[in-house]
Amino acid sequence: MISATPSVFDASLTRSGDVGIDSFVDEHAPTVDYTYYGAGKVALRDGMANLVEPGQNVLVPAYLSPAVVEPFRDLGLETRFYAIEETFAPDFADLESRMDADTVAIMSVNYFGFPQPGLETISSLTDEYDCYHIDDNAHAPLSVADGTLLGTTGDLGITTLRKLLPVPDGAILYRTADSVREAFEPSSLAGPSNWVAATDCLFVATSVAETVLGSSRSLHRSVETLLADSDCDPSSVDPEARYEATKVPMSKISKAVTDTADPAAIRTARRENYRAWKRVLTTRDDVAVVYERLPEGISPYEFPVRADEPEAFQAELEDCGVVGAHNWPILRRSVYENDAYATSNLLSEEMIVLPVHQGIDASAIEAVGDRLRR
Repeated sequence: MISATPSVFDASLTRSGDVGIDSFVDEHAPTVDYTYYGAGKVALRDGMANLVEPGQNVLVPAYLSPAVVEPFRDLGLETRFYAIEETFAPDFADLESRMDADTVAIMSVNYFGFPQPGLETISSLTDEYDCYHIDDNAHAPLSVADGTLLGTTGDLGITTLRKLLPVPDGAILYRTADSVREAFEPSSLAGPSNWVAATDCLFVATSVAETVLGSSRSLHRSVETLLADSDCDPSSVDPEARYEATKVPMSKISKAVTDTADPAAIRTARRENYRAWKRVLTTRDDVAVVYERLPEGISPYEFPVRADEPEAFQAELEDCGVVGAHNWPILRRSVYENDAYATSNLLSEEMIVLPVHQGIDASAIEAVGDRLRR
């Protein structure tokens, strides 16, 4: 089976020698200040706290998960969503029409591990309007584009380690601009925890369970059935509650995995798996590959495709043992079915993302391709 995330017990995650996320960041962004956090949203709140005043506004792409804007609500800021093109580039006419004297920041998003098109234009706008550029790099902790570590292209940025490594939490706040460095005051949630918490033990126990479930498709589906019969309703997800639940320091187990991970090996494995999915799906008429090219230095988060019949395609993948594919994202209520954000709604309906994490062997993806072609 191909799961959504790698196992914490995957020995291929670590190597001896000079490894770890610290070494990677120090190599690719030596002049940037950074701090670990449990969650990117909390990191963003700390990074913005002394730069803004309640009543100001932040511009954010409409194609985004609901909880991402909660740090701005926490700081008393208004969130204004801007429309995007099908390439994920901002609709710059729409974006600029939403800016005013109270605009304090524009957020860009590096979707699926690739740089968002139009980053230079966003930087020009933030210079013109004297506001900050937030580089949301949750998807791409190891991506380097044209010599620049993604997450460090703005005045401040975040990246999420939980989307890269088998850890319960973990994020980094980058501070690039001098004004951001000087204003930064870390809260009590900055940095890793000094003790092993109950959540660490729960995460390891869950990883054991997932390893067992992963060995049996029937057992996995039996558990899915039980969960489906429970009172959990995905439509009832509360972004504010999700955000509040992340207000804890980075766990000790997350920091331990972060310190021993091998970024080069992880990026290589993800790139190989990305290419494997491209070989498997490139001939299908009902599926369009979003990124035809995989530029040097990019570490993909997932393999995104646009499907003519998303539900049918996802069901087909599940029948072939791919339990980690899913639709992305769930949109904010103010964006969902809003005609001003037609492209974001269309993308959220059609987009299916397939896992490429380092716990997958490329041969497993090729085997899925053989079954898909039957």
